[in-house]
Amino acid sequence: MMKKSFALATAAMGFAFLLPAALHAAITVTATAVELEQRSREEPRSLVGEVRSNQGQPLADAVVYLKNTKTLVVKTFITEGTGAYRFPALSPSVDYEVHAEYKGARSDTKTLSSFDSRKQAIIHLKINTEK
Repeated sequence: MMKKSFALATAAMGFAFLLPAALHAAITVTATAVELEQRSREEPRSLVGEVRSNQGQPLADAVVYLKNTKTLVVKTFITEGTGAYRFPALSPSVDYEVHAEYKGARSDTKTLSSFDSRKQAIIHLKINTEK
């Protein structure tokens, strides 16, 4: 009888140690599911801006590169006559890097952070065209 009681007590102690780990796993899975649901409901944001020379002139036909830092996918936009560019429907939970190129010259790379809560971010790019 003593062996049986000891075995039951040992099993109960084992379950007592496993229960918090299992509970933690269940809470983590639930928190992740809630996080994913919230992200899927987030409204997309957009990035707009202008590409200009160092003298302030708009650069038509400059190529703007937008890189998703999670997936490394790169999108491009060729600027309009006013030097304007736009990237709609961007995920608010992703960081993006943006730069422009024009006739062999390149702007500095700027970052659109996931912490930037604006629905429409504005980043202007400047290219030194006097090289």
